[in-house]
Amino acid sequence: MNSKRSVLVVFALLALVATSVPLIGQRFRSRFMEPGMGFADPDVRAEFFFTRLAYSGYGGGRRGRSSWTTDWPQADYHFMQGVRRLTGIDAAEGGRFVQPVDDEIYEYPWIYAVEVGNWVLSDEEAANMREYLLRGGFLMVDDFHGGYEWSDFMESMQKVFPDRPVVDIPESDALMTIVFDIDQKIQIPNVGYAQRGVTWEREDGFPAHWRGIYDDEERLIVAINHNMDLGDAWEHADYPLYPERFTSLAYRFGVNYVVYAMTH
Repeated sequence: MNSKRSVLVVFALLALVATSVPLIGQRFRSRFMEPGMGFADPDVRAEFFFTRLAYSGYGGGRRGRSSWTTDWPQADYHFMQGVRRLTGIDAAEGGRFVQPVDDEIYEYPWIYAVEVGNWVLSDEEAANMREYLLRGGFLMVDDFHGGYEWSDFMESMQKVFPDRPVVDIPESDALMTIVFDIDQKIQIPNVGYAQRGVTWEREDGFPAHWRGIYDDEERLIVAINHNMDLGDAWEHADYPLYPERFTSLAYRFGVNYVVYAMTH
């Protein structure tokens, strides 16, 4: 972490963000959950919630869930523990979820969408996502691989922003230094690396790409983690066979995304 930055300034900016909106819609329960995991109760108040995008699409997640719940709740829970320890942000243990057309989406500065190679946004959903992002929201997408899933992701993303290019995030972007100085972009694999020893999930899923979409003020509004699985790195942070170097990088990038979203 760069010692020249004032953590107090960051915290003062974070304090301006209010994210105390009641949970809406369905709740989930799992025999794999530990106390504090899962979605937050409606009366929970915090500066920051891990907020998942409950998108429409195809393809099923694990244990009969939808793709957007992949790695839930362990990834959300473990990552929020790291956010609290590493930044001092008042991050809730339980998360939230929002659908693309929900009015409540505007209450959350940072939204996470997983396995977006499976999402299918309607014109209405895309229009509301565009409005959310241009008003100051931030979308992080994760865990999709190869050319086929990229094509499906972009089919909906181009409905959101038909006139904004997807570009590589430059080393000079504030994202790369806002909390942690990130000087490496190694591929972050899923937990299968522990058994298979390879970092990619598809034959054409290498190398990793750290891409984004910017608004007219050069603010990063969509962070695109292609051919990577940060969610697995968070979920398996306590798994001895999953290498620490991957988890550490996933936490550094994740924390930078969160603080960037809450201060830009």
